[in-house]
Amino acid sequence: MKNKKPNALALAAALNCVLLSAAQAQSEADRNAAVTTLPVVTINASADASAQGLSPSYAGGQVARGGRAGILGSKDNLDTPFSITAYTNELIQDRLAKSVGEVLQNDASVRVARGFGNFQEAYFVRGFILSSDDIAYNGLYSLLPRQYIATELFERVEVLRGASAFLMGASPNGGGIGGNINLLPKRAPNEALTRLTVGGGDGGQGNVAMDVARRFGSDKATGLRVNAAYRDGGTAIADEKNKLGLFAVGMDWRSRDVRLSGDIGYQDNKLERSRTSVTLGFGLTALPALPEADSNFAQPWTYSNERDVFGTLRGEWDVAQDLTAWAAWGMRRNDEANSLANLTVTNAANGDGNTSRFDNTRQEQIGTGEIGLRGKLRTGSIGHEWVASAAYFKAKNHAAYIWDYFNTQATNLYAPTYSPLPAFTAGAFKGNNLADPGLTAVTELSSFALGDTLSLLDGSLLVTLGARYQKLSVDEYAYDTQALTPYDMDRTSPVFGAVYKFSRQLSAYANYIEGLSRGSTIAAAGGQPERMLPPYVSKQKELGLKYDAGRIGFGAAAFSTDKPRALAIGQAAPQGEDEHRGLELNVYGEASRGLKLLGGITWLDTTQRDTGSAATEGKRTLGVPKTQANLGVEWEVAAISGLALDGRLSYTGGVYADSANTIAVPDWTRFDIGARYLFELKGTLLTARARIDNVANKKYWASSGGYPDQGYLVIGAPRTVNLSLSADF
Repeated sequence: MKNKKPNALALAAALNCVLLSAAQAQSEADRNAAVTTLPVVTINASADASAQGLSPSYAGGQVARGGRAGILGSKDNLDTPFSITAYTNELIQDRLAKSVGEVLQNDASVRVARGFGNFQEAYFVRGFILSSDDIAYNGLYSLLPRQYIATELFERVEVLRGASAFLMGASPNGGGIGGNINLLPKRAPNEALTRLTVGGGDGGQGNVAMDVARRFGSDKATGLRVNAAYRDGGTAIADEKNKLGLFAVGMDWRSRDVRLSGDIGYQDNKLERSRTSVTLGFGLTALPALPEADSNFAQPWTYSNERDVFGTLRGEWDVAQDLTAWAAWGMRRNDEANSLANLTVTNAANGDGNTSRFDNTRQEQIGTGEIGLRGKLRTGSIGHEWVASAAYFKAKNHAAYIWDYFNTQATNLYAPTYSPLPAFTAGAFKGNNLADPGLTAVTELSSFALGDTLSLLDGSLLVTLGARYQKLSVDEYAYDTQALTPYDMDRTSPVFGAVYKFSRQLSAYANYIEGLSRGSTIAAAGGQPERMLPPYVSKQKELGLKYDAGRIGFGAAAFSTDKPRALAIGQAAPQGEDEHRGLELNVYGEASRGLKLLGGITWLDTTQRDTGSAATEGKRTLGVPKTQANLGVEWEVAAISGLALDGRLSYTGGVYADSANTIAVPDWTRFDIGARYLFELKGTLLTARARIDNVANKKYWASSGGYPDQGYLVIGAPRTVNLSLSADF
């Protein structure tokens, strides 16, 4: 277990030496011979099924100039009354990011956690949890794998901060209160692309990926892009293994008035002996000390398998000069199987605890779509950009489980006891049939939205007004008996946004927008009939400034969001709300030629209000720090052509692992470094990358609270080395 990191570090050091030697040799050759500078390779993605296309990259290439504001379409940052950051594929590649969570490590308003169940990614956005189930793909919810999404499946990661019920509709699983994440598909660029990437890292991990794209026809109207990837091996955590295979095809066609695109993809992700979250046992009031960063207390027989197939179609038609119609549809089919044994610590002083076997299977069928009209017109001196849209989402969930809760196996956080696979006892809790999981829920969301952005004062003032009528219908079916508990409610969610442009470089904005999630259903009791509570409505108010200095941009936002608390145990109605007040500062672009910056800082003041309990009243929200900050710097070394070095500092303040704020989790700081060298070999452009995350091998609790009041502590990854070599043919 202890010799894996030195080997990986030695490999990284060796690669860095090779890169530096090659770079120095190239630099010497440049001085002594007339060598032509390597051409800059620019790949401009085509327009997909959208006249707007991808928002152009900002100076430095790490983020875009704007992003998608839901049904309002892609907007330049200075023209939208919302805070949006779109991280580019260039950043994804250069930071060797493998998942959505690894991309979002660059965002100061987001922190990555782990959702309920097995090893699902979850994200705290402005302090509110967003599960990976609620991620959108090209504007449609829940089409990509719900637990882990490999970066080979998407072109960009867009973060829309703040509530978004009007912009995107209510998310299927109740997220989207603090923000939404939208992934953009890969499309064939204007230039032919054939890229082979091989890589490796700690634990014997190896990977290979192929990215091929072509445009066809005399006018290059038809595009085809194929991505395939395979990963296999261990990780920086002892005895942990991961195997992933994926294949995806993206197609598009465009004419003068019509644009079409489609995707079909497959991902098969298998985890073995992945390190689990740490749950704190009942009555525990102290936090256990951290084990070694690379330690693994997972049982050897545990696994988590997820297989997904998805597809989308999108079309756009310019009906007239100022009128465009669009339609989109997507589907996903999912199969999951897990055998888990999460660790519950019962003694914080010595790390004693136990596990119990929990097996489950799950199948999910998703169908979702939208249609809409978008147009422009003028009434006197006022310009209008209006939009009308209808959307529909349906999910059918099948699940089964066996949980042998009382049949525990003793273990220890620091000196684990590895047990053989325990047989289920007669007292195990069961629901449905693992081999053929039964229907547990049918979720249907439908909505209609109207919006208008008014242009006033010769375009200096933009005012957005709109509303979305949303119907939420959820039929839940009890395990085994299939007893039905329905939920059928509706709500209209308004929006107000305003942007005032002081100049072409500076704008101020304000917005009021709501978030929406399903309310609780109260079972019949005490002579009272079953009751459905109205949807929970969160309310956000935000003020901000945006400044574009040409090659470097800045953003500032002050916001407040009030979110009703869900139904508490033993209560007959929701009790109180969570108030989040915050301030965000962001920077991106180039401070000078060859010196890129990407980072920010977020301050959060969170409070539980009117909870009905003295233990929680006025306390901070579970798992949310007061301060979180990132600063990424990349330096293109002018003296050595093709060489770039980067570093990223991440800080997360202390949090609480319980709503009563009795268990404090300390703050942490992490430093990551990387190197990239671009060179040519016999006419082939090569890019070598090396990365070391958590350079100091710091031990830290990365997150707490992926599931309320269960601890759900996640240990941060140890020092992790990754290497890759890409060839563009």
